[in-house]
Amino acid sequence: MKNSSSLCESALPLFANEPAVKAVNTGGKLPSYIADHRARLRERFLKGGADALPDYEMLELVLFRAIPRQDVKPLARLLLDTFGSFSNVLGAPLPRLLAVKGVGQAVAVEFKIVADAARRLSRSQVKDQQLISSWDALVDYCRITMAQLETEEFRVLFLDRKNVLITDEALGRGTVDHVPVYPREVAKRGLEVNASAVILVHNHPSGDPTPSGPDIQMTQEIDNALTTLGIKLHDHLIIGKFGEISFRAEGLI
Repeated sequence: MKNSSSLCESALPLFANEPAVKAVNTGGKLPSYIADHRARLRERFLKGGADALPDYEMLELVLFRAIPRQDVKPLARLLLDTFGSFSNVLGAPLPRLLAVKGVGQAVAVEFKIVADAARRLSRSQVKDQQLISSWDALVDYCRITMAQLETEEFRVLFLDRKNVLITDEALGRGTVDHVPVYPREVAKRGLEVNASAVILVHNHPSGDPTPSGPDIQMTQEIDNALTTLGIKLHDHLIIGKFGEISFRAEGLI
């Protein structure tokens, strides 16, 4: 049997790329300065919600579960310096997260759980709703789902006669600046799900949602294909990290 004192002197990281944490002999309890700090953060969050905390402290709250016996403030600040914002951290691809010193599988999985929970919650706000009258919720859902993607994705929201969502499907995935879209496939899928209207959505990983010439041409071609089938194109949204643009609001439809 190993000497018990040696087990209290150091601890190996549980996951690759996570730093070894110096164990502290506190009788199984957190060191008081860490426990007090965490209690204060949780109390401020419970009283004031997320608005009461800056981004790095919100990240600390998420990190508490993944790294239970360590001061996580330096890692939270490093993550913000690396990715720029709270949402960018949660939405970052796994390889980029794992490349940050101090981030291992436990931290990365915790971030992905939070991000996916946010997407599910956001989607529940548009499910079974008339999307035209729930526009802000729709934009929030599209932003949460697509703004942090590093390659372009083309999604179609198929709506029934009451503009209630039938299904939301990704019909194309591409590169950092292009996604292949086939108007006939959009129209064909609209017929298959008995849609009366659609909303097109795609993202610009560059962050700038300004539509390109090919974006405008592709939208017109899809609109023409849908019109021949009696399906209405309500809008085309381009989602960027710094905002979104509506083709209808811009007079492009």
